[in-house]
Amino acid sequence: MESDALENFEKARKIYEDVEKFAIPLVKKDTKILDLAENIENKIKELGGKPAFPVNIGINDIAAHYTPDIDDKIVIKVDDLVKVDFGVHVNGWIYDGAFSVSIGEKTNPLIKAAEDAVNEAAEIVKPGTKIKDISEVIENSVKEFGFNVVRNLCGHGLEKFDIHSEPTIPNIKNNIETELKEGQIIAIEVFTTKGSGWVKDSRPFLIFQYLQDKPVRNWEARKILEISKKDFEKLPFTKRWVKDVSSTKFDMMMNQLLEIEALQAHPILKEESGEEVAQFEKSILIR
Repeated sequence: MESDALENFEKARKIYEDVEKFAIPLVKKDTKILDLAENIENKIKELGGKPAFPVNIGINDIAAHYTPDIDDKIVIKVDDLVKVDFGVHVNGWIYDGAFSVSIGEKTNPLIKAAEDAVNEAAEIVKPGTKIKDISEVIENSVKEFGFNVVRNLCGHGLEKFDIHSEPTIPNIKNNIETELKEGQIIAIEVFTTKGSGWVKDSRPFLIFQYLQDKPVRNWEARKILEISKKDFEKLPFTKRWVKDVSSTKFDMMMNQLLEIEALQAHPILKEESGEEVAQFEKSILIR
């Protein structure tokens, strides 16, 4: 990894850590998740970074890809299990992380299971470590708690302006012989549940991402595509970030752009058996 890339990644990591400390006390009863997301995103900018994607706030059985919509009314309640997943980028170099908070007096062992699995896996990460060995540590760790990992959500690589690059790091045992290399950045990301350990797509779509240029007649649709490419630098975005297009027309424009495959949507992911999910994630530079 070149020195400027390393410097940018380390800046993103430091900003993430500072924002996480800022955010954890905000995850509490009666907090509007819209306020929580916007406070986190604004803090990232205040500290000199940019959000790598809209803050994901998953409550209970929602595992991923829920970000508050404009005028979102959802409020955190007692007994909620809240997951906060956010990323910071500096000049395209990304630190991706997530934490979970149990609201109320009781601690939730699902959270410790996710944290322990990530931390135990991180201990073996070095150049030459095989993907299958990381996956085995994760699954064994979670099973010691008597829980399941979410099998169709994985850890992943991080490259410049690319949140989900190779390698894919499954959280279940496998035969992937791929070895980690010096200078790679990976995110170890574990979801734990008492449920079946499988997530399914759900509506509405709240997070979108640039795919490719396509001819579009409507000027507002063209504007959204241009913003997604230039302002958001092809990284994921959400409706509340798009200030220059009428919100009443946004959904119609997005449907057009999705239909012609100029943009893609990231569907909300819910645990299929309805059980709550905990999440923990950290990014690691391989040295």
